[in-house]
Amino acid sequence: MFKAATSGPAKVVTANRLDNGLVVFLDPQGGWTLDIAEARILDDDEIDAALAYGKEQDDARIIVDSYAIDVQVTDGLAVPVRLREKIRAERGPTIVYGEAERTKLTAAAD
Repeated sequence: MFKAATSGPAKVVTANRLDNGLVVFLDPQGGWTLDIAEARILDDDEIDAALAYGKEQDDARIIVDSYAIDVQVTDGLAVPVRLREKIRAERGPTIVYGEAERTKLTAAAD
């Protein structure tokens, strides 16, 4: 079950791009990046403004469903705390699917 970020020192705002569904993170310039290493790391006092900006971007149909996630800052980089967000940050599901799955199944049948 999804859990919103809790009170703590480090957050990142994430969402999905509306045009292709990819996971994105709010960057320091107000854009959206695919790489969590480029994300803006927020303190509790900055989160409300960042989420309001995410709502504006949602209304403008650039991203969808922005929300804050808890991160740990390790060597200056944001590392998601929850498993769900770690998977999202790594850009993909934990299983092979689509064309890669078809190739794997075809190779196994030969």
